[in-house]
Amino acid sequence: MKAILIAGALSLLVTLIGTRFAISVLVKQGYGQLIRDDGPTSHHTKRGTPTMGGLVIIIAVLVGYFAAKLATQTAPSASAMLLLFLFVGLGAIGFLDDFIKVSKQRNLGLRSKAKLVGQTVIGLIFAWLAIMWEDDAGRTPITHAISFTRDFDGWRLPTALLVIWVLVLVAGASNGVNLTDGLDGLATGAAMMVFAAYVVINIWQSGQNCANNPGIKCYEVRDPLDLAVVASALTGACFGFLWWNASPAKIFMGDTGSLSLGGAMAGFALMTRTELLLVIIGGLFVAITMSVILQVGWFKLSGGKRIFRMAPLQHHFELLGWAEITIVVRFWIISGLCVATGLGIFYSEWVTGV
Repeated sequence: MKAILIAGALSLLVTLIGTRFAISVLVKQGYGQLIRDDGPTSHHTKRGTPTMGGLVIIIAVLVGYFAAKLATQTAPSASAMLLLFLFVGLGAIGFLDDFIKVSKQRNLGLRSKAKLVGQTVIGLIFAWLAIMWEDDAGRTPITHAISFTRDFDGWRLPTALLVIWVLVLVAGASNGVNLTDGLDGLATGAAMMVFAAYVVINIWQSGQNCANNPGIKCYEVRDPLDLAVVASALTGACFGFLWWNASPAKIFMGDTGSLSLGGAMAGFALMTRTELLLVIIGGLFVAITMSVILQVGWFKLSGGKRIFRMAPLQHHFELLGWAEITIVVRFWIISGLCVATGLGIFYSEWVTGV
């Protein structure tokens, strides 16, 4: 528990102080956000706001986690290292995308195919290591089963299908956060709630882990307490970054932050055996992603008609006349309800044993 508190507090402090320093550096370098001409006109005032702030989040999480390990004199676990690899690897892809945009002063960074290839490569490495990296008890960070609040009995996937499943989760979660990152503080605040939920889930799974507390309701999860340390570092980093990212934002996380945070969510879902529960816990990200899928699909099927005035969903409400801060706060409320519902389902499953 000491490591969890240290990781969260230190990552919070690093982002609070580090983001202010990053703003100054990015402004001097001229690394400002470009605004799409076809987006809401109210966003044109944001042109030039520093971006790539996700770098600070990544640094803060790494500092918070490894400092907590050093302070408690415990070795990093395989699960935590794999999750951090996924987090940093996707952040590197996002950074490349952001850097191309700001250095060449164009809206188009990495092409979608190149970005997908990068996500696939990182996802493949993560999946292979997570499947093969056994501990002394023969447990691996992820299993071949599909899970909700724990693995479904008898639902075991062949290795090839498991890898595809991992890639789908990684791409879906990372792109979902990326689509949500369109209003000041929206994605940061919602992500903070999701990671806070995984702090609770991992602590609970640690206390009820089969290795320490055998029983019919115990959890066969590897390294849950160390995953809670990573989740705490992510929560603290998002909390600190939100201080500067809240409306009116002084800095944006960019794809550097959104892809890395989304990848971390997918990693937690896989390693805590809550893959399908992530659909509920991250319900806001799912809804916003679905709004884009529905908009594009209906546009093609109907020959040019639209369901929403603009997708992703948050921009639809902007065009309806809602103030940006109103949309953000109401979407945070929705995200909080999704997280609370997911945690309630997780706990009730353990209580009832169903």
